[in-house]
Amino acid sequence: MQLDLGPDHRTEILRRMHSRLIGQFGRVIRSVDKRRDPVWTLVQGVIGARAKTAVSNANADRLIAEYGSWERVAAAPLDELKARLQTATFPAMAADRLKACLNEIIARRGKASLDHLESMETAEAMDWLETLPGIARKISAGIMNTSQFNRKALVLDSGHRRVVQRMGLVPVKADTTRAYDELMPLLPPEWSAEDLDEHHLLGKRLAQTFCRPKRPDCPSCPVRADCETGRTL
Repeated sequence: MQLDLGPDHRTEILRRMHSRLIGQFGRVIRSVDKRRDPVWTLVQGVIGARAKTAVSNANADRLIAEYGSWERVAAAPLDELKARLQTATFPAMAADRLKACLNEIIARRGKASLDHLESMETAEAMDWLETLPGIARKISAGIMNTSQFNRKALVLDSGHRRVVQRMGLVPVKADTTRAYDELMPLLPPEWSAEDLDEHHLLGKRLAQTFCRPKRPDCPSCPVRADCETGRTL
């Protein structure tokens, strides 16, 4: 017989964290018109490694505007794609992964579309996405959460993951997949898909300002009271 130990205390920490980050940075809510087609979201993720969001957004927009369809992007010569992705951090890698990923989708589905994921449970859809070249947990969660799918999946980039690791919410050595698997059951059940999106954007903002990789500003951090690392400094 299993004992009911009640709710995990980390769920309340996440509630307090969210509230304090809103108090620090204000609301960060993605408008409906910013929720793009799932394939655009996939493309943006694949070509966006270590690049600023604005740069990868612009590159994805330029590709679809110039080629007219993702099928034509997939058919483009690799060198041509590389030339069009020169503002990406790793243009050769971005072009190679993008071409491989789009062609794999077309081979499986007959076209560059992810519409079939609409009928799947979120976890099943993410598993399918992660079999594609260049797609890991951050991108699969992003496709499900920030696109027009608007599902409850928490995006974790390296900065947000660093925050929750330092706070003691997930193991210090957890990779993105393990951190996601640890956090999803802890999220307040009343949070919507939009709340999860905002939580990531706020966590990302915290990582860029107070919880930097080196020389974090723990004394000024709005979530220091709930942070295992911050309380020791």
